[in-house]
Amino acid sequence: MDHLLAVSKLNKSFKIGNQKLHVLRDVELSLNPGELVALMGPSGSGKSTLLNVVGGLLEADDGSVVLGEYEYGTKKPATLNNLRRNSIGWVFQNFNLLEHLSILDNVTFALTLSGFSNQESRSRATSSLDRVGLSDRLDFYPQNLSGGQNQRVSIARAISGDRPLLLADEPTGNLDSENGKLIIQLFQELCHGTSNPISVLMVTHDPVLASNADRILLLKNGKVVPSDILVGN
Repeated sequence: MDHLLAVSKLNKSFKIGNQKLHVLRDVELSLNPGELVALMGPSGSGKSTLLNVVGGLLEADDGSVVLGEYEYGTKKPATLNNLRRNSIGWVFQNFNLLEHLSILDNVTFALTLSGFSNQESRSRATSSLDRVGLSDRLDFYPQNLSGGQNQRVSIARAISGDRPLLLADEPTGNLDSENGKLIIQLFQELCHGTSNPISVLMVTHDPVLASNADRILLLKNGKVVPSDILVGN
C-alpha cells in the first residue's frame, strides 16, 4: 500500500539564547490511507512541533515530508497555502468556533475562506455536518451545543474540503471521558468508513484513548518509535 504521508529524516531545533535545543532528530513516520495513528510522548517532547511541520505551519531544519503531490518540510510555510487549503484539516482541544454564527454557517464560512463558492461551501458544509452526526443541528449555535457536539463541528469544518489528512492536537483535552470516547469513535468511523475515508494523526496524552487507534507511536528523545501500549482495547 502506498503511504498517504511519509516523513523522512526530519530535524528541527530551536535557538534559546546561546543554546540550540534539538527537538526532532531524524524523525521517520508514515501513515496509510484510512489509518488512525496516535502520537504520544512526554510534555515538551516535540509532538506539537512535529504536527506543525507536517501541517506546513513550521519550517524544519532538514528532511522531507511527502503528502500526496506535495513534497515539503524545509520550504517556507508561506509557500504552502495550497497544501493547507486542499490536503490538511486541523482539530485542536479548543473548538475555535464563531459564537455569533450557526454551526452550518461556521463550516460554510471556513470553506468560503478556502476559495469555494457560497453555494459549494454550503453544500459541502451540510454534507460534512451530516457525516459527523449533526444534520439535525444545522441551525443551532455553539452555545446551544455540548462540548462534544462542538468538537464534532470543528471536525466537520476540518474535513469539509475533502482533505485526506486530519491533524488533531489533544482533540479531547477539553472533554470529559465519555465525550472523549465518542470523538475517538468518530475518528474511527471517518478513517475506516467505506465512503471517502481519511487519515488521522492524533496527539494525545491519554493511553486509554490512544489504545483505540490503529497504531500508537511514541516521540522520545526526538525520535518516533513504536509504543508498547496495546491497541484495540
